[in-house]
Amino acid sequence: MRVLVTGGAGFIGSHLVRELVFRGYEVRVLDNLSRGSLQNIRDILSSVELVVRDIRDYEAVEKAVSGMDAVVHLAALTDVEESLREPNLYAEVNVVGTLNLARASRKVDSFIYASSSAVYGDPVKIPIPEDHPLRPKSPYGASKASGELYLMSYSKIYGFRPVILRIFNVYGPRQSTSYSGVIIEFIRRALRGEPLVIYGTGEQTRDFIYVSDVVQAIVCALKSRTSGVFNIGSGEATRILDLANEVLRILGLDNVGLVHEETRPEDIVHSVADITRARRELGFKPSIPLHVGLRTTIERLRAALST
Repeated sequence: MRVLVTGGAGFIGSHLVRELVFRGYEVRVLDNLSRGSLQNIRDILSSVELVVRDIRDYEAVEKAVSGMDAVVHLAALTDVEESLREPNLYAEVNVVGTLNLARASRKVDSFIYASSSAVYGDPVKIPIPEDHPLRPKSPYGASKASGELYLMSYSKIYGFRPVILRIFNVYGPRQSTSYSGVIIEFIRRALRGEPLVIYGTGEQTRDFIYVSDVVQAIVCALKSRTSGVFNIGSGEATRILDLANEVLRILGLDNVGLVHEETRPEDIVHSVADITRARRELGFKPSIPLHVGLRTTIERLRAALST
């Protein structure tokens, strides 16, 4: 299978590209390298075709999609706070970029779109099922929901198989420095000997999923003939307070404290995925427990900071 991976030099993308190459897929990477890095895929560059262009450029997108059997669309801006400051930028990249890819995918068989749990907003039901109302609280969430609608509409026009993966809180090695997520931010602060900052009480919960499990979900989606919307998470809720304490425990730090700051208005109190549909229809099985993923992430980040 010939697969185009947008954002293939980024966090999730670089892990996915490496796995696809290992499995024998022909891989083309489309990335403008604004948030991704060649360093992430330097060891496999000889095994992929790299196109350094922007998804906002329709002509470039059309050429990149040409000849591909499947598209995995990971390229996006993903920082909720940044989206509040730069809503037009998020619309250009996440909405227009996705529209360009959908328009260009006339002849592909499958289109896998990385959406986000941010499309749900404040949940009215926990765990969150795929038929939950979409009520995004940020321009980022709104941009991902818009991308879903464009993808579904063009799948009906062109007939390609659409798979929307609503990914929850992914973490792991090579996570972007521009948007680190709470886990990487906790680890970085702890390694610098700084107190971990918790917004609110810390009682809020999140569904953390290790990056290799997200990669396996995407591979399952590529191999499947199923279409539709699927939550991709661990299916387990973790309190932010417990997460902070676990990071400190793994690092063996008892001299780094916790600092509580005011809750941010865009924050969601509780979020955990119902992954029943993904298990049943895609064969998705998350396999990395949080404590294992945290330890690996800490070891990799510590090694990277020491070089």
